[in-house]
Amino acid sequence: MNYRFQNLLGAPYRGGNVVVVNNTLLVSPVGNRVSVTDLSKSETLTLPCQSSTNLRRIAASPDGIFLLAIDEKNRCLFINLRRRVVLHRITFKHPVSTAKFSPDGQLIAVAAGKLLQIWRSPGFRKEFFPFELVKTFADCNDKITALDWSPDSNFILAGSKDLTVRLFCLKKLKSYSKPFLFLGHRDAIVGCFFGIDKKTNKVLRVYTISRDGAIFSWGYRGGDGKFDGGGLQEISEPESPGTPEQNFDGNLTVKKRKDFDGKNGTLDDESDFLLHRLKWELMKKDYFMQAPAKLTACDYHTGLNMLVVGFSNGVFGLYQMPDFVCIQLLSISREKITTAVFNDLGNWLTFGCAKLGQLLVWEWKSESYILKQQGHYFDVNCLAYSPDSQLLATGADDNKVKVWTVSSGCCFVTFSEHTNAVTALHFMASNHCLLSASLDGTVRAWDLFRYRNFRTFITPTSKQFVSLAADQSGEVICAGTLDSFEIYVWSMKTGRLLDVLSGHEGPVHGLMFSPTNAILASSSWDKTVRLWDVFEGKGAVETFSHTHDVLTLVYRPDGKQLACSTLDGLIHFWDPLEGLLMYTIEGRRDIAGGRLMTDRRSAANSMTGKCFTTLCYSADGSYILAGGSSKYICMYDVADQVLLRRFQITHNLSLDGVLDFLNSKNMTEAGPLELIDDDNSDTEEGVDKQTQSKLAYDLPGSMPNHGRPIIRTKCLRIAPTGRNWAAATTEGVLVYSMDDSFIFDPTDLDIDVTPEAVDAALNDGQPKRALILSLRLNEDALIKKCIIAVSPAEVPAVASSVPFKHLQRLLEALAHLLENCPHLEFVLRWCQELCRVHGPSIQHNSRNLLPALKSLQKAITRSHQDLADTCSSNEYMLQYLCSTSHKR
Repeated sequence: MNYRFQNLLGAPYRGGNVVVVNNTLLVSPVGNRVSVTDLSKSETLTLPCQSSTNLRRIAASPDGIFLLAIDEKNRCLFINLRRRVVLHRITFKHPVSTAKFSPDGQLIAVAAGKLLQIWRSPGFRKEFFPFELVKTFADCNDKITALDWSPDSNFILAGSKDLTVRLFCLKKLKSYSKPFLFLGHRDAIVGCFFGIDKKTNKVLRVYTISRDGAIFSWGYRGGDGKFDGGGLQEISEPESPGTPEQNFDGNLTVKKRKDFDGKNGTLDDESDFLLHRLKWELMKKDYFMQAPAKLTACDYHTGLNMLVVGFSNGVFGLYQMPDFVCIQLLSISREKITTAVFNDLGNWLTFGCAKLGQLLVWEWKSESYILKQQGHYFDVNCLAYSPDSQLLATGADDNKVKVWTVSSGCCFVTFSEHTNAVTALHFMASNHCLLSASLDGTVRAWDLFRYRNFRTFITPTSKQFVSLAADQSGEVICAGTLDSFEIYVWSMKTGRLLDVLSGHEGPVHGLMFSPTNAILASSSWDKTVRLWDVFEGKGAVETFSHTHDVLTLVYRPDGKQLACSTLDGLIHFWDPLEGLLMYTIEGRRDIAGGRLMTDRRSAANSMTGKCFTTLCYSADGSYILAGGSSKYICMYDVADQVLLRRFQITHNLSLDGVLDFLNSKNMTEAGPLELIDDDNSDTEEGVDKQTQSKLAYDLPGSMPNHGRPIIRTKCLRIAPTGRNWAAATTEGVLVYSMDDSFIFDPTDLDIDVTPEAVDAALNDGQPKRALILSLRLNEDALIKKCIIAVSPAEVPAVASSVPFKHLQRLLEALAHLLENCPHLEFVLRWCQELCRVHGPSIQHNSRNLLPALKSLQKAITRSHQDLADTCSSNEYMLQYLCSTSHKR
């Protein structure tokens, strides 16, 4: 039960910039968390650290070690990206529009409103105040929107909404105190970049790009009146009237270092001063697209000298600079491109579309997609784990069904045939068939081999389905309705409607077959739970009455217990065989927490949301998870009816219902201050706010907070292996897994059971004694070491000597070895001998051993699939090798 946060699935990209680290790691903000996608391995993980509100900007250090994440309240997290921990925190005083590390990683430029602040980058050391403000430039007249550093980290370009780009120098020069201004644009600046010579690493030109699609290429004029593209060493500037005498000769060689008031009274590089004193002039002016679309994102790759721009109509352009040669001009979306970035090599382009929640990685040379990920844009309603725990299916209000690989966190197929919200999902026992029910009045069966809808179950009249179940054999499909209060029964083979079960007087929101027999249990808002004999057709077998509406139900994996939750916050546990109420758990106080902005009462006195809308048993049935319209998920021990643990699913203050106490200063006569839309920022740039329900504005029954999401848990599912569980929440699908860092858990210790005794037994050639000692210590590394130390000939004897009480721990270690070690045949022989020796005991205690057996099954299935793919791809090579061996 020592679970920790592992990953976040199904949450869409909703704005902000993305960065590419170490050429293959795509880092993007997802709500108040940071998601990291490995493009080479197609794996996605979410950092466990959270910000207090949704993230606005992120920036990565050049070496890919540190990450800067800034949220909407200007709070900043300084994160070690490799260790996934927060090192330092700071709060800026002004809204941050952009931030960027210097090329040497020593400084950070932060655009805080109209100010350009230069901070010294913190390190790994523990310091009282790690962020040191080096310099502040206050020359801009409006918000800064774009930044870029020179290669030597001494100069910085800053583009602003006041239509200008300024060139700042970090060195303190007495002869020059104001920044150089690049003028001429007619719209807000979107990007500004230094054009660098690849061979000499010198700055040759400056590119400035505005929102109206105009790009200016700036160069410097030499002494002969011509533009010089060569270097910086032969450039002189005519003296202006009133200019004080400079201290350098005709070759621009510095004579007196004391006139340059730098950090140590000197300049590190002569070219720094030359660049600062250059007379920049407009070399070339062009427009990217003669169209009404506005330019919203851009990025420049210095090595390839290429520029990518994205427009508000979903079109992107790739240009070779400085000649403005268009390489590609393609449409990848119908909505605005909010971010565009190159990877380090320049062969991949990453685009983000906040309106559609999409992140696209495009390889421009081969003109193909490397990644095309899109989460659920609206709330996820339902989840389903596959029987082998390798796949996770999700259904949402955006009418889509997505199937994810749990280990990689990536979606590999999306089904979009439904025309209304998907409300229920169910995996068949074959592991390759998925069922989905929807409010559009259909139940669809999906083939996960061919990725198609191979059967659709419908009713004579249109209904809205909210629950779904299938028997163990997979022959009968049942679905409960929202409007007619009936349960429809179909045949899986023929797709024909077999029966309609009537009797409920309210929506049937809970439906599940018993794991051991053909009894169907249903729960309804009519305050009853009914048991149905579907195959005999006798109608309702038994009815369990309650005092309040029944919201959901679930069977224990062994089928000997039935749990249901009611509107009064109670969880009732029934014996379905005897028809007796075993015990109840009162969870109103446990799930209570969080206060909506529109609440006039405190969270303790509020009656809303104090009930469980989803339940899920553990794999062995010893504990149960419960969630609802709250920020908490509760874990209860079933036998003792006590609360074991509460999981707080988010700390994101951008969601409603997270705070327990509201500030009375935010309450006005017109209502809560946060509900008054006084945001005057330009939505064409920056981050669009999370408005999941814009279409529901001012409609009857719409959310009273005008689209601000309310935190809730709609569905809970525990994997059959018991190693992880998933929760469908407002933020997305949160996946929690066992904490592997918790290693030492002694079970049977005395003074002689030590790691030294295990090593001594191995040295003396006693593998039986060593393995039993390591199992008593229950230390993972020692158990695996002893398993590997056993010779293949001794496996049957050692397996028969293992006591049954240590069998579960040994199976878990074998499952982990099977996934991570190369000795496939050796581990499989271990599994075979254990099943042969302890077969009757395993069958008799299958309920307790079910999580370990499921983990073992998952590892064997995964190895089988990998081998099958490898053999099928090398079939002809194997035939050739076999034929050549026979010839010899």
